[in-house]
Amino acid sequence: MKVRPLADRVMVKLEKNEAKTAGGIIIPDTAQEKTQQGKVVAVGPGTEKDPITVKAGDKVMYDKYAGTQIKIDGEEHLVLKMTDIIAVVE
Repeated sequence: MKVRPLADRVMVKLEKNEAKTAGGIIIPDTAQEKTQQGKVVAVGPGTEKDPITVKAGDKVMYDKYAGTQIKIDGEEHLVLKMTDIIAVVE
């Protein structure tokens, strides 16, 4: 399935942030209080008010509760507004 974001939306492929304690217990994403990261896979054309400043392939940081989660071909993605992106990781 192909999905193309509209207006000032960006589609990000989620990265798994599993952490392990010293005792070997795995802490799932839902229990972590970290800023989330992902890789931009598609961008909309932007608007005059909110131009798109990232491109496909950029690694970005975004707030934990931003956007709408979707599943495409079995993989988790997030569609969020350009303004929900906090930073580009270089």
